[in-house]
Amino acid sequence: MIRRWWRKKPIAGDTAENAEQIVLDSARKATGGKTKTRVVMTMAVFFGIYAVIGGRLVQLGMAEPDAGAGPASRVTASRPDIVDRNGEVLATDIKTASLFAEPRRIVDADEVIEKLSTVLPDIEVEQTYLRLKSGAGFVWLKRQLTPKQQSDIMALGLPGIGFRTEKRRFYPSGETASHIVGLTNIDNKGISGLEKYIDDQGLADLQASGLAVAKDLQPVKLSMDLRVQHIVRDELVAAMEKYHAIAAGAVVLNAKTGEVVAMGSLPDFDPNNPYNALQKDRLNRMSAGLFEMGSTIKSFTTAMALDSGKVTLDSTFDARRPITIGRQTIRDFHGKGRILTVPEVFIYSSNIGSAREADVVGIEGHREFLHRMGLLDRMKTELPEVARPTEPRVWKKVHSITISFGHGMSTTPLQTAVGAAALMNGGKLMEPTFLPRTQAMAEANAKQVINEKTSAEMRYLYRLNATAPGGSGKRATVPGYRVGGKTGTAEKVVNGRYSKDTRFNAFLAAFPMDDPQYIVLSIVDEPKPEKPGMGATSGLNAAPIVANIIRRSAPMLGVKPDFGHENEPLLVSYR
Repeated sequence: MIRRWWRKKPIAGDTAENAEQIVLDSARKATGGKTKTRVVMTMAVFFGIYAVIGGRLVQLGMAEPDAGAGPASRVTASRPDIVDRNGEVLATDIKTASLFAEPRRIVDADEVIEKLSTVLPDIEVEQTYLRLKSGAGFVWLKRQLTPKQQSDIMALGLPGIGFRTEKRRFYPSGETASHIVGLTNIDNKGISGLEKYIDDQGLADLQASGLAVAKDLQPVKLSMDLRVQHIVRDELVAAMEKYHAIAAGAVVLNAKTGEVVAMGSLPDFDPNNPYNALQKDRLNRMSAGLFEMGSTIKSFTTAMALDSGKVTLDSTFDARRPITIGRQTIRDFHGKGRILTVPEVFIYSSNIGSAREADVVGIEGHREFLHRMGLLDRMKTELPEVARPTEPRVWKKVHSITISFGHGMSTTPLQTAVGAAALMNGGKLMEPTFLPRTQAMAEANAKQVINEKTSAEMRYLYRLNATAPGGSGKRATVPGYRVGGKTGTAEKVVNGRYSKDTRFNAFLAAFPMDDPQYIVLSIVDEPKPEKPGMGATSGLNAAPIVANIIRRSAPMLGVKPDFGHENEPLLVSYR
C-alpha cells in the first residue's frame, strides 16, 4: 500500500521536470515538421528541374536538326506555280525528303556507306566517307529522295542518319514545254527559261529574306496554250522521225499581240530529270539558235522594195542570166530564164530577182531595213536564252546581194516569226512575250516599221504563193483557213563551204490571210528525203509541219473555218 501510494503521488520536483520535458517534446515535434516540409519542397524542385530537362531532351530527339546547323532555310523556299493561259499547271512545288547525317553521332562510317549503297547504288563512296568522317554537326548525303528510297533507308535503322523535308519543282507536262518553262536547280532556284525570269523579277530576293511564303505567292500565268503546245511537239517528233532530221522546231505567234502561244525545239529534255539538259543538241533553237534562214528572208527583201516606193507589184526584174560579183555567181534553183514580175520573183523564189530588189534600195537602206524589222538586233523578251544575230562588220554589195535571199546573216527563228507578224498585221513590230498581253497593250508599245499598203501587198503575195501554179507553199494549205507563206531552203556550211546535200529548211506562214491572226514558223535541220527519189526541200517537209499544226490547233485558237471563199483570190486592200 505504501509503495503503491508513493508511486502515484507526485512530488514538487517531479512536476517541474515533467513540464520541461513536455515543452522540449513540443519543440522537437515542431522542428521535425518543418524539416520534412523543406525536404519535400527540395525534392519537388529537383523533380521539376529534371522533368523539364527530360522533356526538352525528348523534344530535341524527335525534332529535325536546327536549320542553323545545316543549310539555310532558303533551300526549301517556295516558288509560285506556273500555269498556261487556261490555268493548266506547268510547274509547281512538291515536298520531298532529303537525306542528311550527323557525323559526330556516326560510329562506323564504313557500315553506314555499305548499308546505304544497297538503297542508293549510285552514292559516291569516297565523297560520302569523307563527309561522314568530317566530325561536322550536319552534312547532306542525298537530296530529293523518292518515297521508296526514304522508306528503305528508314528500315536500315542507322543512327546519326535522318531526313529533312524540302521543296522541289515538279513539271506535270514533262518535256512538252521544257524550253519555255525552264527548270530549277537542287536548291529550287530558277536556272533557265521562265523559271529564271521569275527569279530575276524579285523572287530570289524574297527567298533570301525568308518572305517567299507559299500562300502569298500568286501563280504566274503564261501566254502559252498547253493544248497547242502538245500539238506542236507532237508534230515535231513525227517530223524528225519521218525526215530523219537532227533537229526540228516551231512557233505559233499571235500576230495581233506578239504573244507566244506555243514554241518547241527538239531534241528537248525532261525538267523532272534534266540529266541531259546541258548537252549541245538540247539547245533551244527557236530563240538561242542562229541560222541563215534561207528564202524566208525574201519576204523582207520584197517588203523592203515595196515599202521604199521605188517598186510596185507591177515592177519587173531581169532574171534571164545569173549575177556574177567577184568570185561568186548567183543563180536560181529553178530558174525561169526570163523577166519576172514582183509576184513571180516571190512565188518562184528567185535569187536573182531578190538580189535586184535589194539593189534598188541600196546597201545602207538594206541594212537599215533589217535592223528596223528587228532581225539583226538581240531580241528583247522574258526568255533568258536569246542569241545575238550576226551580220557582216562592213556591208559591201556582195553582202547585200547574198543576204537578200537569206545567206550571209544569221538570226533566230523566233525573230523571223516576229518580223513576219509585222509584215502581216499592218506593219506593227511588237516585241514577243511569253506573258498574257492584250492587243491594246501591244499596239501601245508597237513600232510602225512598214506602211499598211506594203503589209496588204505582202498578205496578197503570201496567199498567192500557196495557191498559184508553181507556188512553193501548196503543201501548207489547210481547207477553210486560207493559209499563206514562204518557203526557205538554206544550204549549211560544212568544212567552211556551203554543202548542197546539207540543208536547213524553214516555212513561214500566216492564217487566215484575210486578216492574219497567227504566224506559224517551222524549221527542220538537215532533213533527208522522205522516200528514195524525193527531194528534201522545205516545201516537202517544213510546209507540211505547218499545215498539220494549223489543222489541229486552229479550232482551239478560236479561228473559224470559211469554206465558202476557199478558192477566191485575196485582194490587195488596206485601210
